[in-house]
Amino acid sequence: MSIALNVPSIKCEGCAEAITNEIKNHDPSAQVRVDVENKTVKVETTAQENSVKEMITAAGHTVA
Repeated sequence: MSIALNVPSIKCEGCAEAITNEIKNHDPSAQVRVDVENKTVKVETTAQENSVKEMITAAGHTVA
């Protein structure tokens, strides 16, 4: 499943790393692409979209 989300709280590569690590903790095979400039997260995962949103929130970010 391909999921694209807007995450307006992304400010730097550190934010991107925190989000990526949180998602990979739950789904090690997930492919995560964080675009810091456009504040988007794209994930190829077997997880449901709501689960991915919860993971991003757990990393300290807000999903629009």
